[in-house]
Amino acid sequence: MSGRNAISKDAKPAAIMRDGLEEQYRQSTRRKMLFYLALAMAIALLAGVAAILGEAEICIADVAACILAGLFPGRFHTTAFTDMIVWDLRLHRILMGIVAGAGLGVSGAVMQGILKNPLASPFTLGISSAAGFGAALAIILGAGIAAGTSASWLVIINAFLFALLSALAVYGLARYKGISSETMILAGIAIMYLFSALTSFLQYAGDADHVHEVVFWMMGSLSRSSWERMAMVLIVLVICLPYLIVKSWDLNALGTGDETAQSLGVNVEGTRVIYMMLSSLITASIICFTGTIGFIDLVAPHIARMVIGGDHRFLLPGSALVGSLLLLGADTLSRVVLAPAILPVGIMTSFLGVPFFLYLFLQRRRTF
Repeated sequence: MSGRNAISKDAKPAAIMRDGLEEQYRQSTRRKMLFYLALAMAIALLAGVAAILGEAEICIADVAACILAGLFPGRFHTTAFTDMIVWDLRLHRILMGIVAGAGLGVSGAVMQGILKNPLASPFTLGISSAAGFGAALAIILGAGIAAGTSASWLVIINAFLFALLSALAVYGLARYKGISSETMILAGIAIMYLFSALTSFLQYAGDADHVHEVVFWMMGSLSRSSWERMAMVLIVLVICLPYLIVKSWDLNALGTGDETAQSLGVNVEGTRVIYMMLSSLITASIICFTGTIGFIDLVAPHIARMVIGGDHRFLLPGSALVGSLLLLGADTLSRVVLAPAILPVGIMTSFLGVPFFLYLFLQRRRTF
C-alpha cells in the first residue's frame, strides 16, 4: 500500500511538469502562428501599396475593382487603362517578388541547415556565378544549349542550366572527398571562382553594349517578370516546398551533428544531396528570370530564426514569408527612390542587407 502511495506521489510532479511543457509548446506554437499571420498581413498591405505606386496614379479601389473584374468578368467593371497598368505591368511583378522572395528565403534556410553555417546560401555553391556565366555566354556570344530560341529565352535557359550544372559539379567534387559540410563549401568556392573568372573573360572579350547588358542582368531585377515566368517559378516552389517541410525533421537532426543524425536513422549524405539539389533547383528557377538577387537568402532565415527559433518545421515557412516581404519591399523601394528611374532590385537588397549584418556583428561582439 505504501509503495503505491509513493508511486502516486512521484507521478504528480511528473504530470505537472508534462502539463507545463505542453503549455509552453502551445504558447510557442501560437507565437509562431501570430508571426506568420503578421507577415502575411504585411505582405498583403505592401502588395497593395506596390500596386498603386508608379507614374500612372491609380487608387487602391481602382486596383481592387480591376482585379475583381479580371477574376469575375461581367460582375465588376474597370477601364482599359487601369486593366493594362494592373494586369500587364504591375500585378505579375508583385507576385514574382512574393514568389521569388519565398523561394530564396527557403533555399537560404535549407543551405544553412545542411552546411551548418549561418553565412551559407545557395550562392555559396557557385550558383549565381554559374548562372551569370550562362547568361553572359548567351548575351555576348549568342551561344547556348537551346540555340535557335529567342534571345531572351536563350539567356534564361543558359542561366538555369549552368546554375544546375554548378550544383552537380559541387556534388561530384564533394562526393570524391566525402560529402560533408566542409567539402561542399570548399567545392562551392572553387566553382564560384571558376565561373567568375570565365564571366570576366567574356566581359573582357565582349563589346561595350553586350557587357553593359551582362552587368545589368547580374544586378538582378524583377522588370523581366511576366505571368508565364512567375507561374514557372511558382510551380517549382509548389513542388519542392512541401517535401522540404515534410522532411524538415532531417534538417533538425543534421543540426545536432552527423554522428547523432546517423544514430537517429538519418541518411546524412543522401539528405544533404537531396536538399542541396532541391535548394539549387529553386534558386536556379528564380535567378534565371530575375538575375542575381543577393542577401535575401542570407537575411530572411536569420530574421525568422530570431523570432521563431531554429526548428525547421517552422523556420522554412517563416523564412519564405520573410523573404517575400523583404524582396517585395526592396522592389517597391527601388521603384520610388529615383522615380521615374527604377533601380535594379539587387542593389536595393544589398543596401538593406548590409546594415542587418552589421547589426548581427555588433550584437555578437557584445556577447564576448
